[in-house]
This record gives sequence, C-alpha cells and structure tokens, in this order.
Amino acid sequence: MKSPIFKITFIFTFVIILASCGGASKGKGINLFTIDQDRNLGAQVAHEIDSNTSQYPLLDSVQYKQVYQYLYKVRDNILNSGKVDLKDEFTWRLRIIHDDSTLNAFCTPGGYIYVYTGILKFLESEDQLAGVLGHEIGHADMRHSTRQMSTMFGIQLLEDVLLGKHDAIKQITGALIGLKFSRKHEEEADEKSVVYLCSTQYNADGGAGFFEKIQALGGARQPEFLSTHPDPGNRIEHFHNSKVVLGCKGDKKFEVEYAAMVAKLPK
Repeated sequence: MKSPIFKITFIFTFVIILASCGGASKGKGINLFTIDQDRNLGAQVAHEIDSNTSQYPLLDSVQYKQVYQYLYKVRDNILNSGKVDLKDEFTWRLRIIHDDSTLNAFCTPGGYIYVYTGILKFLESEDQLAGVLGHEIGHADMRHSTRQMSTMFGIQLLEDVLLGKHDAIKQITGALIGLKFSRKHEEEADEKSVVYLCSTQYNADGGAGFFEKIQALGGARQPEFLSTHPDPGNRIEHFHNSKVVLGCKGDKKFEVEYAAMVAKLPK
C-alpha cells in the first residue's frame, strides 16, 4: 500500500504538470497550492493577525460600524464588477488595523483584506481607495502569494504543511505576513485594479492617486515596501494608460463622502 507521502508527492507532481499547461491555476502561473489550500492558508494567517492585537490592533467593527460599512461598500463595488475571477471562491473579509503611521493594505490568500488607518487618512477620495483595494484584491485573485511561495519553498515543506505539521504551518504563515511581491506581480495587480474599476462609476485609474501623493512628498514619507516595487512614476503612467486602452468611462471621485468617512476614524 502506498504511503501518504507518496500520494502527496504524486499530487504535487500532477499539479506542476497541470500548472505548466495553465490548467491548475487558470493560466496564472505555476502554483503548487490548490484554491482550497489558498483559503486554508489565508484563514491561518488571518487567525494569527487577529490574535496579535499588540502588533495588529484592529478597529472594532461594532464601534466603527459606519467606517466598516463604507469600506464594505467599496469592496463590494469591486467584487460585483464581474471581473474578479475568484469572487465566489474566496472569503473577501475586510478588517481595519489602527496604525496611522503605516501607509499600507494587504490581502492574504483566500481574500482576507487588511487596511491600515494610515493609508485611509493619507488618501483623499473614494476612487483612490477603490484603486488600492482593487490592487490588493488583484494580488489574491491572481493568487500571487501562493504562486510566489511555490518558487520560494521546496516540496518537502509544502508536504509538511499539508500533513498539518505545526512548525511548517508557522513558517509559511510568517512568510505570508511579510511577503514582498515581485515587480511583475505588482504590475499585474495594478492592471487588475484598472480592469475591476473600469465597469464601475469610479475613475478606473484611481489607484494612481496614492503614487501621485507619494511623488508629491518627494520621498519624505515613502513606505519601505516601495523600495522593491516598480518606480511610482512608471506605475502612475501604467494606471493612466490602462484606463485609456480599456476605454473606461467612469469619472466619480466621491471626495466629500470619503472625507466624512475619514472623520469617523479614531484620532
């Protein structure tokens, strides 16, 4: 009788063959993880984040109900665009981290979205927020995290994760929280942001607003993660060009509504 390790190794080999043909990940590159495993990994990462209140102090969704409802609305506008491939497969749960010094947002495998209050206060309009959320949703929808991990880690570690070994799960979870995407993946997520917003009433290149504000500061408050990303100027141009090429007609910014939401955040 064949051992469980043999069966898992066979499964991984089969997945690699499928991925090389574009079948295992819907043409989104080689990925040793299944969509179910994306969901499971995302849940593990979310549990670790939610439990670590000193490093990730989450805003209470009851106390800040109106803020959460506003972000849910923007998220749902993106998910209902008809362009998110894994809309029904992933969770797309959203949480806000109370940290005004961090200009960031991220999305785990499986669609667990986290947004820092720092970036919410930094942005100036709803279309800019939609652009940022679209970018993060794009990372999860393209399965960038587990695609990158498929090249970072060996099959043995991934087998250990599937077998439920705690040390392996902890290592993978830690890697996911601190993962830095490749330049190619950042460019793909930028493109996805425009695609998602194109069928909405938002400016489809709203994501460019974040980088335009960063440029205006002259690097005085540039987030550390941008050091490994494509040049902000190139990304701004990419957002604008993609909107033109796709023929996007939306032009709504919703600046007044956005300012009212920001005013409800903790000081």
